[in-house]
Amino acid sequence: MKKTISMLIACVSISAGAQMTPAGLWHTIDDETQLPKGEVRITDNNGVLSGVIVRALKEDPKAKTVCDLCKDDRKGQKIIGMEILRNLTREGKDSDYLWAGKGTILDPDNGKVYEVKMVPVEGGKRLRVRGYIGPFYRTQFWERAE
Repeated sequence: MKKTISMLIACVSISAGAQMTPAGLWHTIDDETQLPKGEVRITDNNGVLSGVIVRALKEDPKAKTVCDLCKDDRKGQKIIGMEILRNLTREGKDSDYLWAGKGTILDPDNGKVYEVKMVPVEGGKRLRVRGYIGPFYRTQFWERAE
């Protein structure tokens, strides 16, 4: 009986901790409408996170399909399938859920690359994504899709 309870507690702990990672599928939220705009899949490769735009969630005939304003290796790439998050690593103590390091995020609408910090909030149901240029920043909250 004690062994069963211990295993159950361990499984619950692992499951709760797994949700506190940014890895997974996320709905980006439009700043103006506050509605889901797109899906980004964040993957963890040996402690380094990256994220790819999986699909658009709202139909917009005027939406760009190619990142013509990008200035790096992503210039001219299709936006769907494009890596927009790169090189995020965990910072702080093991109990912290801050991901930053030398991480960057690309805004395919304007081609700009920002330093980024991400923190899962609300038990991992939402992700605070904050992009920086110097002391200035913009914050978005993404919602877990899975």
